[in-house]
Amino acid sequence: MKDGKIKMIRKAALQIGAPALLGFMAWNAYLAVNHLKQTQKIAALTLESSMIQADISSVLKDLTDMETGQRGYLLTENPSYLQPYADAKGRIGTDIANLRGGLANRAERERSLESQLESLAKSKRAEMERSIGLREQGYRHRAFMLVDSNEGMEYMDRARGLLSSLSLAETSSARLDRERNASLRKALAETIIVNSFLLLLTICLFRLMRYHAQVLEQEAAQSKQELAVRDLQLEKLNFALSNQARSKTWSIEANARLLLENYGGFLPRQGHAYAEQIKEASAQMEQLRQDLVGSPDCKTDAKAA
Repeated sequence: MKDGKIKMIRKAALQIGAPALLGFMAWNAYLAVNHLKQTQKIAALTLESSMIQADISSVLKDLTDMETGQRGYLLTENPSYLQPYADAKGRIGTDIANLRGGLANRAERERSLESQLESLAKSKRAEMERSIGLREQGYRHRAFMLVDSNEGMEYMDRARGLLSSLSLAETSSARLDRERNASLRKALAETIIVNSFLLLLTICLFRLMRYHAQVLEQEAAQSKQELAVRDLQLEKLNFALSNQARSKTWSIEANARLLLENYGGFLPRQGHAYAEQIKEASAQMEQLRQDLVGSPDCKTDAKAA
């Protein structure tokens, strides 16, 4: 009874545990792949934010270099001071275009800030070109009056404010991305742990299956052995009954033959017929016995061998 319950429990564990474990492993593998994709997406967003921060820094550097070159030339009238101005002037258009492209998928507020920055950069560049043009024409006083009007300083202050706001917005976005990235890494680690645990359970289930197969093999071997013992016992019993039946039929046949041989002349006609029938019936029974169990001589020879 106890062995039967153990077998039922083992069979139920195999039937339910294997599909359940495989299903959980497939689900966790899907989650792991999904988390990996999310991590890659967040990493791409973080890289994009870093590139936008670099573009913001490049635009600020361009404006600063242009202003530094402008002031140096206005003070010294040395054309070499215009080299940083010219270099920054050649870069700022590309840097602003890169910034505009990086903010294309951002919120409306950030795109609006970039648009204002682009307008201020144009105004600042126009102001610097006017002052440099006046200095090149020999109008030193008028050039310094334009600088003293603080028009250029206002442009720069507003540009710095816009760039600072864009940088702050990107910093907040990058921090959020880092938090999401950390959360995804944690989820991925948990998924790996769960998959490892499920893998361990699968190994245990596999071992249970092997144990179950070994038990079945042992039970089959034991059943085969028991059947062989029972077959041998049955064969012995059959052989004993066959010999006993042979002895009885032989005795009946011998008695009937002796009766006919010794007293056949004294028997009435009906008694003689009965004796013949007994003899024939015993011969038929012997033939039937041989047909069922084989030749007795063969059986005897087999036992002796």
